[in-house]
Amino acid sequence: MLMRQTVDAVVIGAGVVGAACAYYATRAGLAVAVVDRGSPAGGTTGAGEGNLLVSDKPPGPELDLAQLSASLWRDLAAQLPEGIEYEAKGGVVVAADDTEWSALRRMAAGQAAAGVVAREVPADQLPDLEPHLAPGLAGAVHYPQDAQVQPALAASRLLRAAQSAGATLHLREAVTEVLVTPAGRIDGVRTSHRELKAPVVVNATGTWSAQIAALAGTTLPVMPRKGFVLVTEPLPRVVRHKVYAAAYVADVASDSASLQTSPVVEGTPAGPVLIGSSRERTGFDRTLSTEALQRMADSAVTLFPVLAQVSVLRAYHGFRPYLPDHLPAIGADPRVPGLHHACGHEGAGIGLAPATGLLLAQALTGEEPSLDLAPFRPDRFESEVQHA
Repeated sequence: MLMRQTVDAVVIGAGVVGAACAYYATRAGLAVAVVDRGSPAGGTTGAGEGNLLVSDKPPGPELDLAQLSASLWRDLAAQLPEGIEYEAKGGVVVAADDTEWSALRRMAAGQAAAGVVAREVPADQLPDLEPHLAPGLAGAVHYPQDAQVQPALAASRLLRAAQSAGATLHLREAVTEVLVTPAGRIDGVRTSHRELKAPVVVNATGTWSAQIAALAGTTLPVMPRKGFVLVTEPLPRVVRHKVYAAAYVADVASDSASLQTSPVVEGTPAGPVLIGSSRERTGFDRTLSTEALQRMADSAVTLFPVLAQVSVLRAYHGFRPYLPDHLPAIGADPRVPGLHHACGHEGAGIGLAPATGLLLAQALTGEEPSLDLAPFRPDRFESEVQHA
């Protein structure tokens, strides 16, 4: 016999976004159940680097979301009872030539007008910022608001805080059915072990959000976008900031399904250097791409020649939840009353999780939202689906 529980909201997904939704919803006074087919941070969150970036986002809705999240992460780093390895390391975006330098300066000027702290660094001052950078670069922009957390720790601490506020957590239970009333409203979920009755279901399942949407009788075109990370042997702090090439921004915004790589290099408090990044859409194919790994290693050495003799201890990969317009889906789905989405953040989910959770909680409680949710409407792809 299935166990039964009644709550105000069921959050499907125990990654960092689902954890943030549960955290802010419980703080708003809601009774919440979190369910996940695996363990906390067992999907995309556990394969992330923990980046909290404003530097890679042009002015617009995603940058607004990132700025709100940046302030919330600072608060969470102080409020959560155990550490999340929050590090306000700052980011440095480098330009290889004058053309990239001009484009980077234009983007930084637009971001600065939107409230981002962006400081131009001429080529002759780069060694003061990053002593081991390759010579010959045209310039860089320093973004002191960029930061980092340990993503699995962040997710687990948020979940633990939500549990302390009354949330229940059901792990290793796959959702087999999204319950809908005869009138078409959400009525909860059924798992392999229990039935969770609730008027609200939050789809925070990352790359698998399309499948949960389908269980609820609707559509959301979330697709997996695979990426790899290289992890070096522990080193002294040879890389002070998160450093990446200006070309990375274009890769993030690209719609291409083919393999793309651009150098992203950062140190960690524990010593290893993390090296990215790659992007390609190959479905859920978990095949190790030696081409991607080689290209990432080569580009990292081009940026930091000191890494040429460093050993790589391991490589891992994850699947970013990609939506065609590169904006997440956040909020109520008008096609299925009671269904809410918090997904499709692609590679920015860790950074954008707190703002997503706060906005979701505000929507559930009828509070005035901190940001306009219109750009993130889950049904904004409906006309594209109908005409596909």
